[in-house]
Amino acid sequence: MTKQSRDAIAELAGVAENPDEYIAQWKRDKNRKVVGLMPMNFPAEIAHAAGALPVVIQQKRTPITIGNNRLTEFHCGYTRSVADQAAKKELGLYDGFMLADHCIQLLGASDIIRDESPEVPMYFGQLISSMGDPWSREQILKKMMSFVREIENFTGRMIHESDLQNSIQLFNENRRLLRQIFDARRAGDVTFKPSELQAFVKSSMVMDKQEHSALLRQVLETAAARPSGAGLIKLHISGHFCHAPKTELLELIEDCGAIIVDDDLFHGTRYISTDIGESKAPIEALADWYLDRNVAAPCPTRVQHDVDWDRYLLNLVAESGAEGLVVLMAKFCEPHMLYYPELRKALNARGIPHVLIETEHEGIPVETIRTRIEAMLERIRRKEPSAA
Repeated sequence: MTKQSRDAIAELAGVAENPDEYIAQWKRDKNRKVVGLMPMNFPAEIAHAAGALPVVIQQKRTPITIGNNRLTEFHCGYTRSVADQAAKKELGLYDGFMLADHCIQLLGASDIIRDESPEVPMYFGQLISSMGDPWSREQILKKMMSFVREIENFTGRMIHESDLQNSIQLFNENRRLLRQIFDARRAGDVTFKPSELQAFVKSSMVMDKQEHSALLRQVLETAAARPSGAGLIKLHISGHFCHAPKTELLELIEDCGAIIVDDDLFHGTRYISTDIGESKAPIEALADWYLDRNVAAPCPTRVQHDVDWDRYLLNLVAESGAEGLVVLMAKFCEPHMLYYPELRKALNARGIPHVLIETEHEGIPVETIRTRIEAMLERIRRKEPSAA
């Protein structure tokens, strides 16, 4: 790997590790507004088209202190971290906040932000979660148009169709570049560590897309010849819809003798799964993107009777050649908890070895998890049925 590639990776990893530093520098350089987005489905292209920097608010690794007094302990680690950041006045770089999802825990965290910073705009623009009804697309179109109006009011700038079209093209290019890297990993490329792959996606959630894509092109153009992961057990990682798993957990999995060849994590292929149509009117294309995204990467937070997350996972495992699956469930993530029995039933029926690991903000029991991963890998080597 060349110095140019290493420098690009280091810059992306630096932004992923410390988003606030990048955001502050961007505001100084551009003198424009930054909008904090709650995961998972706000169309960031709209904010970009108005000249703002859309940033998906990230969980911090620092211990949660004041936030524990603002949200009950049975909220997930991500929402408690966001509440903690709000209570500590660490979200001051954001000029406004936008929410597009119905998650009751995200709504709780948003309420804490609004309570701590009542002078900062907060827009609760929730996209419909029922995807297959006759009225679904019309409701989604209306909500997309309301997003445009809110962002225009927020920035004081009119969004022209050409602006939105340009932003869609820029974001699509960024997704395609990221998919090239993930496609190589699926083919057995071990050039990049799991922590680096996560950093590529996480930094994309923060950075100006033009800058980010330029760095990704450096990574792709100057990367070394792609070595094979032959001899390593191929695993799929599933779950974590809102925040990034701890990098040490991903690296622990590979340290046990596996290679993560595919995932459906938010900080992974779920985030980059679906492009927006460039030949349609932009608002219609955004509405269709929201619908198409749940087909490309189904989510248990959405209702669509002809789309199943378990069937989708089984297909992914077959396509990637994964020999086992690790389910990462954020503690107290109710949609995941409620859906997991169906997922487990489908995996057992297909004879796919799998293990469920519940994650938490406060840390991970490294050796316990190592033992469980090693036990699953040993079952795979012996071709034994799953005991998850």
